[in-house]
Amino acid sequence: MLERILKFSIHHRWIILIATMAVAILGIYNYQKLPIDAVPDITNVQVQINTEASGYSPLEVEQRITFPLETAMSGIPHLVETRSISRYGLSQVTIIFEDGTDIYFARQLINIRIQEVKGNLPPGADPIMGPIATGLGEIFMWTVEPKANTLKLPQDTPYTLTHLRTIQDWIIRPQLLTTPGVTEVNTIGGYEKQYHVTPYPEKLIAYGLSFHDIVQALARNNANVGAGYIEHHGEQYLIRSPGQVTHREDILAIGKELRTGAATENGEEVVLGTAFMLMGDNSRTVSQKVADKMIGINNTLPAGVVAKTVYNRTALVDKTIETVKENLAAGAILVMVILFFFLGNIRAAFVTALVIPLSMLFTITGMVSNKISANLMSLGALDFGIIIDGAVIIVENCIRRLSEEQHRLGRLLTRQERFEVVFDASKEVRKATMFGELIIMIVYLPILSLTGIEGKMFYPMAFTVILALIGATILSLTFVPAAAALFFTGKFSEKDNSVIRWAKKGYIPVLNLAMRNQMFVITAVALLVILSGLMTTRMGSEFIPSLDEGDIAIHAIRIPGKRLFQNRNGRNSN
Repeated sequence: MLERILKFSIHHRWIILIATMAVAILGIYNYQKLPIDAVPDITNVQVQINTEASGYSPLEVEQRITFPLETAMSGIPHLVETRSISRYGLSQVTIIFEDGTDIYFARQLINIRIQEVKGNLPPGADPIMGPIATGLGEIFMWTVEPKANTLKLPQDTPYTLTHLRTIQDWIIRPQLLTTPGVTEVNTIGGYEKQYHVTPYPEKLIAYGLSFHDIVQALARNNANVGAGYIEHHGEQYLIRSPGQVTHREDILAIGKELRTGAATENGEEVVLGTAFMLMGDNSRTVSQKVADKMIGINNTLPAGVVAKTVYNRTALVDKTIETVKENLAAGAILVMVILFFFLGNIRAAFVTALVIPLSMLFTITGMVSNKISANLMSLGALDFGIIIDGAVIIVENCIRRLSEEQHRLGRLLTRQERFEVVFDASKEVRKATMFGELIIMIVYLPILSLTGIEGKMFYPMAFTVILALIGATILSLTFVPAAAALFFTGKFSEKDNSVIRWAKKGYIPVLNLAMRNQMFVITAVALLVILSGLMTTRMGSEFIPSLDEGDIAIHAIRIPGKRLFQNRNGRNSN
């Protein structure tokens, strides 16, 4: 089989070169679609159900909301487990599915179960599924604050946290939700603007009324009623009785929500917004779209207000990818320089070096097809030395055999003779090199069987390395022999260059010394291995390399009953 592939590649070299170019073009096309992120997303397939229950204690939330919802989710296909949190006025149930479960299918099943159990929940408890996002979905954050040296809004209205929160909720958030790839926009900080009805209890008692009567009256009066239409001179005039509140003066009681959290920046309270990316989207692309959208949004804000970016995932991804690019480029250049020095032939070094970008483009196509993102783990493990190992051996053997045959015949080889020599040289070493490549692939195969968090983290690395080796193997069987047969013309001479001669001068004496003291060398190596093994027991360990974004976000949680802010002397502030 290998011989037939080699013969076809050499005798139909132009077809092989055209096919290789087509694979490269496809790789360049897929590069534009390749998802890019800093690290793999290790979040499992999960759906959250959030239910607000104002006035309910944690125990009541657990008994009347959380437990019925968890029970209703039992038996859902591909279910792994459910987790829940019951707090004052809030229930959160997290349903985790098997890896590979379609998130939209899972949400459809959960929605059906919610509708079934909804009638058994307390009045006003409306379960809502969380956004279609993952643990790495927070890609963009911004603060809404007054511009520097600005103290007043138009009409001399002073800046308040309520104003800023209103701008965030009614101007910024709706526009950002139209950005492709954004699934949710959350807000923390400031005060949500509310219209309060504040009755006098003593007057209610005097008139024999209760708070329930007020709620009913507000519900009845805050509605529009239609009464059809009348015809007059051939036209229809609609009749309606508007009852909804239209002006602030109708109530004259504007208030704000009771808060349990706030956001601060540099010690000052601010309104903080967060954009969440749709699950499976490209974080770099989406965060850049949000940044571009934010520029336009700032032009629509009231005078004196600015939405200032405080976190942009694009910066982190760009730094990570730039680091990977630099490492890959440095490795590729180093390999090409070494190839030139050791092979001593520009054409041979160039043909061998081409295997690096071609293998990478082949790998990118496979990554896009299997929805694997380019990140620190998936690309950081690539070793160009291993990738071009087979090509180096074939090219070096072709040069050696061509030189020997020219020396034996005492003339330049004809085209047919050159093809036969290249075929024999490739066949001579191809089995041995393929055996070495298969061993490396087999070493990575167990990683593909990992599941859970470790599988999500290390599967992309193993898959990418194996894919690159497969691409390099295919190229060494097809492209390298075809290119050697086509471009390895002229006179060849097999001799050591200055680098090899210098290396031999240092290596041969050391080799002879080792052969004369075999037991000493074996004993010394054995002791070194044992000592290294003992030292590994004292080494630290990390799941992944530390990654410093350069951003600090602190989430402080205080015990129930504490106020949000205190003075420096420890007393509660107003």
